[in-house]
Amino acid sequence: MDEESDDKRAAERVTINKEFESFDAFILEYVTNISRSGVFIKSAQPLPIGTRVNLHFTVIMDGVETIEGIGEVVRVEQEPPGMGVVFRELAGYSKDLIDKLLTLRVG
Repeated sequence: MDEESDDKRAAERVTINKEFESFDAFILEYVTNISRSGVFIKSAQPLPIGTRVNLHFTVIMDGVETIEGIGEVVRVEQEPPGMGVVFRELAGYSKDLIDKLLTLRVG
């Protein structure tokens, strides 16, 4: 793959950037909808299936933590309105945070 096609794909991605004022707020809104493979994102205007997205979720735990990576919309729901996004690439640190969230949910 050449650099130009990488730049074009990056430019075509939509960024989903959400900040939460607390870890508890993140858990209430997202943890019921997150797995190791993806996340359901509530949205009044879901993106079309196949859309690549830059994911950036900031939460406050002991400090500010960020989950970031690249995902792809794989399903759209009307009720509740939103979209299922599968993780295509996640930073290693983000994978660790998701594991921590899932452990807290089960525990």
